[in-house]
Amino acid sequence: MTSRDHTTFEQHNKILNDDTARAAYAAEHNGYRPALLPRLLGSFLILSGNVIYGKEPSYLKFRAVEIIARVPYHSWDSAAYTLMTFFFFDEQRALSLAHTSRFARFAQDNETMHIVVISRLAVFYEKIGLIRGSLIPLWFAFFYFWWSYTLYFINNRWSYELNYLFEQHAYDQYSRFLELEEEALRSRDVPSDYLAWYGRTPADQYEFFRSIRNDELIHRNESIEAIAAEKARRAAKGGKK
Repeated sequence: MTSRDHTTFEQHNKILNDDTARAAYAAEHNGYRPALLPRLLGSFLILSGNVIYGKEPSYLKFRAVEIIARVPYHSWDSAAYTLMTFFFFDEQRALSLAHTSRFARFAQDNETMHIVVISRLAVFYEKIGLIRGSLIPLWFAFFYFWWSYTLYFINNRWSYELNYLFEQHAYDQYSRFLELEEEALRSRDVPSDYLAWYGRTPADQYEFFRSIRNDELIHRNESIEAIAAEKARRAAKGGKK
């Protein structure tokens, strides 16, 4: 699992503003094919979202996406905390779980920034009803948490793969939004004390949503890197026997 400090993460995010650098980074895992179960669950989430909020991106849809997107990181942190109870004696396993928790907590903070700022924008630019604006995404978030948590115990690869699919969907949606609304977004500011506290100062909404697009791509790739790290850990442990 890749662990980053805030400064390094933000530097990486800015590098991905370059189309060539982003395409190369995305290509590292574009061809990854998750197992059947994550594909089924991921398809259900994405299809349901498209039915309820439409296929095209919007502030309201992004609010729902971000309420759900922060959930798997919380589930991984919770699962790692639970498992640590049983692996205090195994230092390498404990270290692996500690890396999972660190990454998950960092990603949670990042996704929380997304939802706080986007919620404010959604209220300003669109009508946010109780059902589609809060109840439906919270319902999906509740089940997504337990899907991710349970899959992590059964086979953590499946949990990472489910996140890979959802983050890919988020990346595609933000990319489409930037393409469709570039002119309008460049004329709108982002008034947010929370965003300033987090440490981002975009000049306009285009820069803000571009940075979120980059975040989702990083999260997508790091989900697959987590699988590779786990495989390497097990191989190293097996080689010591």
